[in-house]
Amino acid sequence: MNDCTIGILAGMGPRSTAPFIDLVVNECQLQYGAKYDEEFPKMMIYSLPTPFFIDRPINHDLMKKTITKGLQELESTGVNFIAVPCNTAHIYYSELKASVQVPLLNIVEETLKNLPVVSQRVTLFSTSSTFESDIYQKGIQKAGHKFIFKQEWQSTINNLIQCIKTNKNDDQNKRLWENLIKQVNQEFIDYIIIACTDLNVVVDLLTAPVHFIDSSKCLASAVVKKYLESANK
Repeated sequence: MNDCTIGILAGMGPRSTAPFIDLVVNECQLQYGAKYDEEFPKMMIYSLPTPFFIDRPINHDLMKKTITKGLQELESTGVNFIAVPCNTAHIYYSELKASVQVPLLNIVEETLKNLPVVSQRVTLFSTSSTFESDIYQKGIQKAGHKFIFKQEWQSTINNLIQCIKTNKNDDQNKRLWENLIKQVNQEFIDYIIIACTDLNVVVDLLTAPVHFIDSSKCLASAVVKKYLESANK
C-alpha cells in the first residue's frame, strides 16, 4: 500500500471542495483501478475560508498571507505534497511554493498540458482576478493558440460564479450557462478552459459544440499521478 498522504488545500470556494475530492477518487479508479476502500490514498483535506469576494478587488497581501498560513498548517500534518484546487491562488504560486518544503502542484501548468499541439481558438472562463493576472493567457499564446475573449463575457461569468457560491438554483445557473455558451459559439471557439473550480458544477449541464478543459479535472489527474510516482520511489 502506498504510504503517501496527499494534502488538499481547498475551500476556495466552499462548494468546490467536495466535487474536487470526487474527481481525485475517480482518477484513482481510472489510473490504477482502485476498487476497495484500502486501495484509495490517504488525504488530508483542509477547507480554508479566504478573503475572496466576486464583486470587489482582492486584498492580495491578505489573500497571500491566508493561503500561505493554510499551506504551512497542512504541511505540518505530514503530507507528502499539496494541491490547491483554486486558480486564483496560483497568482502567487512562486511565493506559495517557496513557503513550504513539500512539492506544490501547479493547476495552471497541469491544465495547459491538455491543450492540443495544433493551433486552436481558445478562451478562458475564470474569476476577474485570475483573468487579469494573465497566468493562463501567456501560456495559451506561448503554445501557439489564438486567445479570444469578449469583455462582456466576464460579467456573465462573475454572475454565474456568484450564483453558484450563494445558492443552489440550478435553473438559474443553467440559464446563465446556456447564455454564456451561446455567446462563445458565435466566436467559433474551439476550446474553453474552465479556470474556476466553482464552475465545474455547471460544465455538464448541456451538450455544447466546444471542447472543455476543466482545470479541476486536470489537477485531480496530476494529484493521482504524483501519488503513484511516490509509490515507485
